[in-house]
Amino acid sequence: MNHPTIAILDFGSQFLQLIARRVRENQVHSVIFAPKVAPETLREHNVIGIILSGGPASTYEGEAPKPDPAIFDLGVPILGICYGMQVACEGFGSCVEAAGAREYGRAALTLTGDDAFVRHVPKHTNVWMSHGDKVTGLGAEFKVLASTANCENAIVRHASRPVFGVQFHPEVTHTPEGGQLLRNFLYEICGASGTWNPGSIIDSHVEQIRAKVKPDDRVICGLSGGVDSSVTAALLHRAIPGQVTPIFVDNGLLRANERMRVRSVFEGHFKMDLHVVDAADRFLSRLAGVSDPQEKRIRIGHEFVDVFKEEAKSIRNAHFLAQGTLYPDVIESGHSAAGTAANIKLHHNVGGLPEELGFELIEPLRDLFKDEVRIIGELLGLPEEMVWRHPFPGPGLAVRIIGEVTHERCELLRKADTIIIEEITASGWYRKIAQAFGVLLPVSSVGVMGDGRSYADQHVVAVRFVESKDFMTADWVHIDPSVLSAISTRITNEVKGVNRVVYDITSKPPATIEWE
Repeated sequence: MNHPTIAILDFGSQFLQLIARRVRENQVHSVIFAPKVAPETLREHNVIGIILSGGPASTYEGEAPKPDPAIFDLGVPILGICYGMQVACEGFGSCVEAAGAREYGRAALTLTGDDAFVRHVPKHTNVWMSHGDKVTGLGAEFKVLASTANCENAIVRHASRPVFGVQFHPEVTHTPEGGQLLRNFLYEICGASGTWNPGSIIDSHVEQIRAKVKPDDRVICGLSGGVDSSVTAALLHRAIPGQVTPIFVDNGLLRANERMRVRSVFEGHFKMDLHVVDAADRFLSRLAGVSDPQEKRIRIGHEFVDVFKEEAKSIRNAHFLAQGTLYPDVIESGHSAAGTAANIKLHHNVGGLPEELGFELIEPLRDLFKDEVRIIGELLGLPEEMVWRHPFPGPGLAVRIIGEVTHERCELLRKADTIIIEEITASGWYRKIAQAFGVLLPVSSVGVMGDGRSYADQHVVAVRFVESKDFMTADWVHIDPSVLSAISTRITNEVKGVNRVVYDITSKPPATIEWE
């Protein structure tokens, strides 16, 4: 795709993906690049503006990341955020030094200059600061547009070049006018036209898929029933109807009624050639006696490849494999233009599987964030409950059952999880929660069942609700206690084998969202 693009240079900001999403929310395409990206690469991506992200380094440190100075001669507008502002100003002769004290939290901002960049922003507003350094010796070529009590140079711009800097973070919700500043940069300064929208994305991808897949080719789509793979299948069906064969592997580790739900949508509604493989016994057999979470993932991954290979052989003229890889997956796996410096974790659907199967890969969602995928899913006709359902881990219930995975333990957790989802849906909390699930703990709990003591065959279920924007960080949900009470009562009454329910109140970090 050759959409007009905002390049975001990654200097290590914890808000990196949030910056990219804020740009896209304004219907402008954004791509994350490594700090030293060459100007030629930016030209190839049809870049109309550059954002230099924040980061933990100090510009005066020897190993501090710096951009290629030639990007300032590209003739496109540049916005530096926090560290990005400091590195931009330093490049034009300004001084950066440690502040007297680290500034973190809200600060009162006062506009002191007039410019298109600050248009429609009130003279007095609040901003969110998070920095230990600041620009103190502002070069003669810069002028100040806004200040705070502790930061004289809170917003600056170059006198003759379209280079801007903000010492605070406009991308976070704690900066009320941050959205307006970003819109001003995109539309008033960069001249964006707002062509990056779900409709144009669908049209672009349909065109690309049709150009790549010949009329007699078939595309296999690994379908899990989750949002990403479902939207992938629906998008392929829009582009090349009759040439897509989704393969759904029932590994016995899925949510309740998952197979029925997938059949209803893709066989019933879309009339697709859905292949369903019942492999529950194979997977559970491979997991027998295994408690280590990493070993569980490895065994499930290997078994999935074997099952998928076998089923794929039955599909004639299958030359392509489609996956629901998203842009955050690519970034975190170090496969993006941001380079390996951004490598946070490996994802099962970024590389590996296509080599195992010998197909050419199609990843139509590779440039998209989850919120964009959900909107596209709605436009493609997927049911709302499928488009907006919570994420589910690739290894399924295996990583939510602490200890050995058995058929009986899967059924127990499946019943408890169904109750959890039913209760938060009925109470109106489902769409307020980013991810909700139960975890089966490997401990027995003393309880009273009827008139007798229960212990040996009784288990504990932990309930986990988190709220998150990007799943890089997350906080536990301060949910209505009456909802937790209803969940606990139903699980202990209706799920034989559970006599205690606990609530996980740990944020990420230090914990991860999943328990394993």
